[in-house]
Amino acid sequence: MAADFNLPQGVSVLERGWLSSNNVLISGSNSTALIDSGYCTHSAQTLLLVEAGLQGRDLDVLLNTHLHSDHCGGNADLQARYPQLQTLIPPGEAPLVKDWDEAALSYQATGQNCPRFRFDATLQPGTELPLGDWLWQVHAAPGHDTHSVILFEPVSRLLVSADALWERGFGVVFPELDGDDAFDAVGQTLDLIESLQPTLVIPGHGAPFTDVEAALVRARQRLEGFTSHPARHLQHAAKVLLKFKLLEWQSVSLPALQAWAVATPYVHRLIASQYPAHTPAQAVDALVQDLVRAGAATLQGDQLHNA
Repeated sequence: MAADFNLPQGVSVLERGWLSSNNVLISGSNSTALIDSGYCTHSAQTLLLVEAGLQGRDLDVLLNTHLHSDHCGGNADLQARYPQLQTLIPPGEAPLVKDWDEAALSYQATGQNCPRFRFDATLQPGTELPLGDWLWQVHAAPGHDTHSVILFEPVSRLLVSADALWERGFGVVFPELDGDDAFDAVGQTLDLIESLQPTLVIPGHGAPFTDVEAALVRARQRLEGFTSHPARHLQHAAKVLLKFKLLEWQSVSLPALQAWAVATPYVHRLIASQYPAHTPAQAVDALVQDLVRAGAATLQGDQLHNA
């Protein structure tokens, strides 16, 4: 559990490690809700945390801010545990979930896993949604993900920002990996967050924070760096995808990691574009050395370990 931070009554934060997104549990007089469900390999822990937080109540509503695997990977197990659970997702990818198109949903492209889940309704930007005893605003937040939404409770000025704003940055701008211009959308979403004037932010990853002005300054500086040097963002994205998989595996041999990179569309494309003079194995080795230098991994012989 994250520290209280003067959260509204009935709202609690289940702060998770970086493989899983944070979960926001909301308990009201007549209903309960959970925002985001973490990664699939952590779903057993998610169930335990949610059950402990609910204190014997059922979970009524599950919402996903966006459909990256670390935010919705626990959906299937939660739906199995709570059969009456109503699941709400952003509208943009609803047809893909209905048909379960794993390629279009990014799971194949990122080399990540997400068990199939259903949805019951969509989170329409520009609407208000009762969660617990509070009325929350749903806002479109494109950039990191084209279809992402953020949730704002205007009385307490609490913002659930997902990966649109962290205390020290924001998530990889995935549309840019597909060749789509999305840095402007990141900036517009940061402007939206500033206009809401939140006093407390629950990010998709990391601890809740109150110095929103400083976080926005850091995010805009990071965005300016990526906008000025797009290759820097692409190299960052490649390392993030490798680190995510290492978080899942904890340990992997370099040959196995190289084979995974070649078979994973986003990673293969990134190393081909950013390391054109390298073989795929050499490009992966360069990324591994960057992770080791940053203290994000250790290398013992040809075995890479999470750090």
